[in-house]
Amino acid sequence: MPDERATADNVRSPLDRVAEEGGRAVARVRSESGQAGRVRKRQMEITVVIAVQAGLAAALAALLAQRLLGPGAHVFAPAAAVGTIATAIGQRARRTFELLVGVGVGIAVGDLLRALLGTGVWQTGAVVALAVATALLVAGRGGALVGQAGGTAVLIATLAPMQPGLEVPRVFDALVGGVVGILVVALLFPVNPLRMLDRAAEPVYGGLTTQLDAVARALTDRDADVAIRALDGLRALEADVGRLNDALSGAEEVVTIAPARWRRRAQFHRYADGTRHLERVILYSRSMARRCATVLQYGEPVPPELPAALTRFTEAIRELHRECRSETDPESARRLVRESAELAGRAWAQGVRVFGDAVITDLRTAESEVLRATGCPADEANRIVRRAAGAGEAAVRPPARAELITRRHTARARRRTRIERRAHGRRRPTGPAAAPVRAPAG
Repeated sequence: MPDERATADNVRSPLDRVAEEGGRAVARVRSESGQAGRVRKRQMEITVVIAVQAGLAAALAALLAQRLLGPGAHVFAPAAAVGTIATAIGQRARRTFELLVGVGVGIAVGDLLRALLGTGVWQTGAVVALAVATALLVAGRGGALVGQAGGTAVLIATLAPMQPGLEVPRVFDALVGGVVGILVVALLFPVNPLRMLDRAAEPVYGGLTTQLDAVARALTDRDADVAIRALDGLRALEADVGRLNDALSGAEEVVTIAPARWRRRAQFHRYADGTRHLERVILYSRSMARRCATVLQYGEPVPPELPAALTRFTEAIRELHRECRSETDPESARRLVRESAELAGRAWAQGVRVFGDAVITDLRTAESEVLRATGCPADEANRIVRRAAGAGEAAVRPPARAELITRRHTARARRRTRIERRAHGRRRPTGPAAAPVRAPAG
């Protein structure tokens, strides 16, 4: 009777399964909605910062243009300032340079062709076509340089005959607007690069560790569906990784051109070096999730040390994020990686099959990437993981494998002994030394 009751308790009704799946779905929706709310909040903060920077830059550019260039409609100075601010964070210095070069190309081509061809409708088309072609040859691609070259060529071809001396004011307007835009970003209203980077990195670290926990839980519960959903979640991190790369570019621009943020350079570079390896860790994590699902679908054995190694690896990623934010030594993350590698070695020694072996291989490669994110060189990171995994394998050796290794060593020793005996038997003493030694006659 007790066995029957235990068996009945282990049997789950369809209603229980539906309730469990519904609870997981609700938790997943809550997590995704919370993450979406954080993304919207971060986007709103960035929008407010850029809007304030653009308004301040436009006002200062108009004021400086009036004071430095004299009275007149200096429309292009605030327009250039706004164009510099509104471009993607991390590309403002390049955008300003392209703006100035594009204005120069448009003026040069427009003046030359207007002097040769005159003015008119078809001359305007020819001027713009040649200016855009020249800008494309200079830049190699489209962008601010090409747009400014074409726009300036239009102004030169259409307004220069009625308003002489248009070229020089436009160049100075562009210069004033671009410089004011850079100064606003660098001096007057620079963003906090570490805060911007941390806000972009948080959903990536959070999403990665959440899905890795799900993969470990899938191995423990032998639920392939959970592993497949975790794989989908890891694939959904692409947008967050793109925003993280943009934040890296923007933060690097700020710590480069903003004197007020120069003291943050060392911390930024350390944070950035740790974060740049995260994309490769995500790739190997996807492979692990996919192979774990295959392990469960094919019914391969899962040693308990394998999900434990994944859990310890997830803790190492969380610790890496915390240590990057707090400027502490990453020794704790390295210790967790070594423990994860040792557990992976134990799991391999207990016996896995084809796809389980592939999971351990991907895990060890991802562990090496995390060590590199803490500042270890590539060779040293691989050596640390290899030693830790080897220690785990040596601590737990399957009896069949140990017996096989013992038999191989024994066979090699016997073969070596036979070879030595044969070689010794073929040696025959020759020459005077071979004569027997006789005792002298007494």
